[in-house]
Amino acid sequence: MESKDYMEEYCLWMSSDAFDEKTKKELESIAGNEEEIKDRFYRSLEFGTAGLRGVIGAGTNRMNIYTVRKASQGLANVIIREGGQDKGVAIAYDSRHMSVEFSEEAALCLNANGIKTYLFDSLRPTPELSFALRELHCIAGIVVTASHNPSEYNGYKVYWEDGAQITAPKDAQIINEVNSITDYLSLKTMSRLDAIKAGLFHIIGKEIDDRYNEELMKLALRPDVIKKAAEDISIVYTPFHGTGNLPVRRVLKELGFKKVYVVPEQEKPDGDFPTVAYPNPEDKSAFKLALELAEKVNADLVLATDPDADRLGVYAKDSKTGEYMAFTGNMSGTLLCEYQLAARKSQGIRAYA
Repeated sequence: MESKDYMEEYCLWMSSDAFDEKTKKELESIAGNEEEIKDRFYRSLEFGTAGLRGVIGAGTNRMNIYTVRKASQGLANVIIREGGQDKGVAIAYDSRHMSVEFSEEAALCLNANGIKTYLFDSLRPTPELSFALRELHCIAGIVVTASHNPSEYNGYKVYWEDGAQITAPKDAQIINEVNSITDYLSLKTMSRLDAIKAGLFHIIGKEIDDRYNEELMKLALRPDVIKKAAEDISIVYTPFHGTGNLPVRRVLKELGFKKVYVVPEQEKPDGDFPTVAYPNPEDKSAFKLALELAEKVNADLVLATDPDADRLGVYAKDSKTGEYMAFTGNMSGTLLCEYQLAARKSQGIRAYA
């Protein structure tokens, strides 16, 4: 859409039967504010290799049920072309505003296209979505999240049947399909009740949690070493108001760690992220409360995950100075890689299957 068309598009959204009254009322509130109208309508929210990401609100350049439906219709078109309707799509979401609504909107659009969906019963981390779609033999997966962006954002990420985010050439196929849709009236949807009756809409939960954790436990290369150290190592963890709280605590508990302290102010899911300006575990300022608790309990390790728990931040206590030192992602990744290779070599396990 050219920028000169923004007012025409605004008027279309105000008059078309494709949009509900709530959306029109929100848009009516900005009547006469040309800069705001322009910002909302000067372009369509771009669907890229990472999917959608944008500020929540009404308009083509915003995250709303219609831009989510458009993305889902484009994905549906590709799935139908490949004959993957019966394989289905797994869907997860984080703690952000409108995540519940957007995830259900995505499911119902896919259902209306004859595609089965498996929607988590409550918020789940992105890595579990990646596992779920493979466990259920789905053709694709969706995570409604804006990762570590500020609270006014939400997003929509697409994964393919290998459990990874879409890559070439699949990304281009989906992107082109989504971007070719111009008529919002052409987007399909149906009621949740009708989707359930048709055997298309499924809720998943504990059974996937248990299988996911079962597989995670198998990744421990030296459980005997963990068992010996778990009594003494003290860990502070914060989910930054996101999805990590229950799954991270569960895996640490089942590994045997006894001294795990969760930052109480950041424990519960909250789309406002009230204690952090930017819920990014790579942002040192976000660790303020976690480091204060670490000092109080004399923790050895401080861990933090972003809202959809696919990004990890780490601090470790320097045994000589007593100070907490930050690890970059590259540092953590290098240490983990070296440990895995060394442990597998010592046990005669191939590094790669």
